[in-house]
This record gives sequence, structure tokens and C-alpha cells, in this order.
Amino acid sequence: MDIRNICLLGHGGSGKTSLVESMLYITGVTDRLGKPADGNTVCDYDPEEIKRQISISLAMTPINYKGVKINVLDTPGNFDFAGEMQSGVRAAEVGVLVCASKDGLSVGAERCWKYLKDQKKPCIIYISKEDEENANFSTTLEALREKFGNSVAPVVAPIWDGGKRTIGIIDVLNKKAYQMPEGKKGGRVEIPIPEGKMGVVNELYDQLMEAVAETTEENMEKFFSGEPFTKEEIMTGLKVGMHEGTLAPVVCGSALTGLGTEMLLSTIVDLVPAPLEMPAEAGTDESGEEALEVKRDPNGPTAAIVFKTISDQYGKYSLVKVVSGKITGDMSLYNPSTGKAEKLGRLYTIKGKKNEEVKEIACGDIGAIAKMDRLKTGDTLCDPKRVVKLAPTPFAEPCYSRAIAPKTRGQDEKVGSGLIRLNEEDPTFTVVNNAETHQVVVSGAGDIQIDVLVSKLKSRFGVEAELDTPRVAYREKIRKQVRKQGRHKKQTGGSGQFGDVHIVFEPQDESEEMIFAEEVFGGSVPKNFFPAVEKGLREACTHGVLAGYPMVFLKATLVDGSYHPVDSSEIAFKTAAQLAYKAALPEASPVLLEPIGELKVTIPDSYMGDIIGDLNKRRGRVMGMNPTGNGDQVVEAEVPEAEMMTYAIDLRSMSQSRGSFTFHFVRYEECPPAAQEKAIAEAKALADAE
Repeated sequence: MDIRNICLLGHGGSGKTSLVESMLYITGVTDRLGKPADGNTVCDYDPEEIKRQISISLAMTPINYKGVKINVLDTPGNFDFAGEMQSGVRAAEVGVLVCASKDGLSVGAERCWKYLKDQKKPCIIYISKEDEENANFSTTLEALREKFGNSVAPVVAPIWDGGKRTIGIIDVLNKKAYQMPEGKKGGRVEIPIPEGKMGVVNELYDQLMEAVAETTEENMEKFFSGEPFTKEEIMTGLKVGMHEGTLAPVVCGSALTGLGTEMLLSTIVDLVPAPLEMPAEAGTDESGEEALEVKRDPNGPTAAIVFKTISDQYGKYSLVKVVSGKITGDMSLYNPSTGKAEKLGRLYTIKGKKNEEVKEIACGDIGAIAKMDRLKTGDTLCDPKRVVKLAPTPFAEPCYSRAIAPKTRGQDEKVGSGLIRLNEEDPTFTVVNNAETHQVVVSGAGDIQIDVLVSKLKSRFGVEAELDTPRVAYREKIRKQVRKQGRHKKQTGGSGQFGDVHIVFEPQDESEEMIFAEEVFGGSVPKNFFPAVEKGLREACTHGVLAGYPMVFLKATLVDGSYHPVDSSEIAFKTAAQLAYKAALPEASPVLLEPIGELKVTIPDSYMGDIIGDLNKRRGRVMGMNPTGNGDQVVEAEVPEAEMMTYAIDLRSMSQSRGSFTFHFVRYEECPPAAQEKAIAEAKALADAE
């Protein structure tokens, strides 16, 4: 089977989903053009996608063109769902970068291009929406060349009418012109190349021949001798150029009219390498220590990567890309991540929200396995006789966090199980139950992703949740030594309670945990009560005296006390120790400690001033700046966690979505007076509310 795997990527609203609709319509798979605005497209079928009129999840549909099966992976353009784009690129051989003609070079296109280059994946550029007003192919092409270099090479030339509206295209390689007659379903119509266009066509053709010449020494000699290339040499040369990253063919068109869609399909069939033409894929052994190569061999041992999980009302499907061998429904394959064999179930080809059962998934093809509960995104399925672990998709770290809780009491479990199910489908977000702040914190790429999760909890699992700012896990410590007595005496009918201790409290820097010591002389407190005193103090340390946060770096030394031979008990001494704690600490100059994290921001040079200025406002300390070599800088700083709650959104705004960052906890530091007052007031308000 001749297969091509392509991934459509680009800025949100550039027309990726509409392009898939045009491909389906042109090839006769559908009998009407779906529109995202009407909610009737093949790839945007999730209720959230229809409601928001944007793609949220990766979707797939196969298309047959000229006897070739093209697996089209449609990915979201919104930055909050970049993980879906990354999953698509993992499964595809080539990325089709979609750029809207009137928008020029968008931030999303820049980011997608960079990602393709990082993953060493070839690229085709499709300039969309050529039929719209203010569309400008030349300006967009110029912007692409300026940013991405001379590798950007058009294989088409648009034909404009008097109002600069694109009414046809010229296939540069074959020097043929085409139009899409209005109201005509399917085929394009060949027309003569307009007068005055031949010069442009020849110029573009020569540029392509130069690109072909640069692929081999033989081609270079042939080019300089003036000998023309054969059709086969041209196609091979362009393929090599694409593969090596020295050539990115540019096609243009309109999804609405169908103009250019066939040209794009032809370019995919002719220039995109088939999966079996790709080099061997890198992997490791089960331990992850020894490097292995997986050759793309249809007759080799089976190896497949799970690049996406769909978990919805229709069931759970694991989308797999078969790298070697094949998969059949009766197979038992080994999963190195779990160390267990997996008995496969039914196999499917995914067509948007529809599934078609198949008997096997061939080498290089993409398909789905149903109801594999233990299988997760990133897992490898392989032949037990040749165990190999393929590299999973390298997702970015979550950087935007919100506390999530049910609107109705008693539905915490429902929210939790719903998030677990959604996490199967989207592993780019994390859920942490923070025992310290008593909050469930969900972290993702941005506010839209988190908002979508809340909407899905309601629509799929029937539970309403609300979001809040996560609490900061502060600490408390003391700065001076204080000695206090704790005396507990209670007399009721019968036996009473008596415990009396003198304790010295002082700061220490050896351990966050409280250090307990005793220097009791003369048996004033019997040794058998020492553990009770220590237990009482450790329990007391969970609540500081300023704002109720844990007390750290404390040393407590039992120096004196008294006891009653009858009424003294462990509970009495435990209570006495806690009374001493409460009496001493307010006098021991307590201070709030706040968590400090290491921030690494990657931004273009031009935004450096804004970023540094903003970090200063956030009480950040800039530690250094390192150039990356591609026009970006990595700014390293230490910033209080309390100042980072909205940084993901703020950075997007400051850098026009060109910046990214990581943030990791480093240590605790004393809180400045103003920040301390604010934190104490918030803690008091929270305590009053509860």
C-alpha cells in the first residue's frame, strides 16, 4: 500500500480544517463542503469545537488520491493545544504549514516552522484563503522567505484578475495553468497560461532547478553544463531537498473554491516521502539505556507508537503509527512501559468521528485499537521477541495552574475521576492534590485549555466545577530565642490531668523538620513523658502563629518542668507542650517564608527590555542571559511563586505569544513586609470564610 502521512499545522483560523474539507470534497469522499462556522466539518466534531468554532483536538481522516492513501492529521492552531500539534507531527512524515494569505507570516506559523525544524521534519507551505479580499500571495511569500530563508520555493504561481483576486494557478514544474469553474464539483480545468505570466513561471522554474542541482554533485555538473534534468531527476532532487530541509515547496489556493487543492494533493503524492522511504527510527531497550534502531520494514518485528488517545462517549481508542511490521487484531504485543503483554482488540481506520473496522494496520500506516484500557499515549507496542521503546512525543511542561473544585459539595470524586479520563485523552495537563493547601490543582498550557476541561467535565461527566487561584504554600519560622512555660492542670471528679514543661524555642538552619532536644536535670519531667512532649510540639508545628502555615527550621529544647505522681499523663504533657509553643512563638519574632522558583524564559531579543522590566515588578532577581543561537535569549531569574500565577498569560501578551518558560521550585526565603502583610490578610480571610 502506497501511504503518505501529513500533519496540517499553523496559526488558529488559518484554514486547516477547511482545507481538509476541500480535500474530502475534491476527492469525492464527501458530497458537500463543511464549514467550521456551521459546525458540520468532518474533523471538528467535538461539542466544544462546534461551540467555540475552533479545533481543540487532533483529528484524522484518510484520503485516496491517484491510488495513494493520504492520512491527513488536522491539528489545532491555538497555543493552548500545542500538544495536539506535537502529537500529529510525531505520527506524520511531513508537516503542511497553512498560512492565511491576508495575514502574512503569523506567530503560529513561526512556532510551527521552528517545531518542525527541531523535530527534523520536512515542510510544505500552503498559502490559504487566496479568494478573500486583501489576500496577497506575493507579500506573504516575501515574509516567509525573509523569515525562513531561500528554502521557501513556490511550485505554483497565482493568476490574478484586475482586482488582484486569485482566479487560477500555474503549476510551475509542468508549466500548466488551471481554473476552478464556479458551481463545478470536482475537477479543475486547464487553461492557457496568461500573457505576461511566462516570465514569472520561468523564473520560479529556474529557482527549483537550482534547488535540484544542489542535491547531488552529478546534478550540479548537469546544471552548469546547461543539460536539462529529467522528470525523474527533478522529482528525486526535490524530494531530497525537502528531506534535507533545504527546500520547502509553496502551494496556494482556496478551500472554499477548491482552487489549488488538487495541486497540493499532487505535491503530497509526488514529493512527500512514503513512510518506508524514511530512515530508521531511534529507540532504546526496555531499560532506556541502550540505543536501538527500528528499520521501517514491513516484514520486520512489529513496533508501533501510541501517539494519541481518544476517550469519549464512543469509547477509548488508541491511535498508533506502525513503524515496523504490521498489526492484526489477534496479536499479543508487549508494552515496555508496563512490562506486560497486551492482547489487541478490534482495529479501525479513523475518519473524523466515524470509524471503519479493518483487519490490519500495515507498516507506515496509522490506525486505532479499541478498548485498550492499560495503553497510554507515548507507549510502544512491540514484538516480545524484539523489545524496543520508541521515543514518545516531547510535550512542553504545563505552565498555567488553577485550583479546581466542584460547585456542589460531595462531588470531589466525580471531578477527580472525570479529570483522570480527560487526562488519558490529553496528557499535556497535570492534576495534583496538594495536601498542604487542601486544593486540587490542574495545570496546563493556558486558560482556554483549562476552561475547556471544565466544560468537558460538565458535558461528559455531568459535574460542574469552578476555578480559583491556587494558594501559595508559605512557611513560617522564628528569628530569636524564647523560653516559655506550658502548664496544663485540669481537675474533674476522679483523676485529673497535670503536665508542666519549660521549653526553649530557637531558630536552626539544619533541617526544615523541628529538632527536639531535652536538657532536663533531676527528673523534673520523667523520661517516659518526653515522646509526648515531642509529639505535642510536632503537631503544633503544622500551624504557625502568623497565618497558620507550617513552622520550619525550629529547635525546641525541654529544659525543665514538673509532674504529679497520679494525675500526670501523656496527653497532659502533650497539651502542656502545645501551650508553651503558643505562648512562645508570637514573642520569637516570627516571619513568613515564601517559595522561590527558578524561571527560564526563552524570548526573541527584541522583547528583552519588556521581560526584564516585568520581572523587576514581580520581585524577580535576574541571574543571567544566554543566547540560543537563533535570535532568542534565555533569561534566568529567581522569582517568588506568588508573583507567577498569571505569568503564562502575561508572557503571551508581552511577547505576542513568541515567548515560553519553565518554572521550578528552588527554596524558601523570608517574605518582604508588604508581601507578608498581604499573605497574612489572605490567610485570615480564608480562615474566616471557612
